[in-house]
Amino acid sequence: MKVIIINGPMGVGKTTVGKYIAEKYTGTAFIDGDWCLDIHPFVGNRETKTMAIDNILHMIDNYRKCSICKMVVLVWLMDEQWVRQKIVDGISDMELEAKSFTLVCDKNHLVNRWENDKNCEWRTPEWLEVSLKSLSYFASFENCIDTSGLTIDMIEEMIMH
Repeated sequence: MKVIIINGPMGVGKTTVGKYIAEKYTGTAFIDGDWCLDIHPFVGNRETKTMAIDNILHMIDNYRKCSICKMVVLVWLMDEQWVRQKIVDGISDMELEAKSFTLVCDKNHLVNRWENDKNCEWRTPEWLEVSLKSLSYFASFENCIDTSGLTIDMIEEMIMH
């Protein structure tokens, strides 16, 4: 079984791309890392991130044991190296193949996507500033895909092939 990991700043399109891939490939499970760290009010510290990593790896392991599941797509904002490494190491310990990608886009595309996302409670001006400031950081990651001006089909193709 293969695990596709999609990382990137808030609002870049991780969830949209991940769900698109999951719907396109039969037997694919979709995990949004935010589900695994859904504490109100939100607290994103080492303790809660460690818990979320454990939840994510537990879900991946359960999908690994399911004969119907052929692939997992995990989307999550992983801006700390230790978080990414624990996820990758945990997947490796399950003897699964992991492919990691980071999505970015230019500032204009991020603002446009942000303003058109009416479903996410995090789409506030304050969080937009945080996301905009993180673009250059995420752009430094390996397997980075600049999605500016790309269609979802193009992004899926780059990830899957």
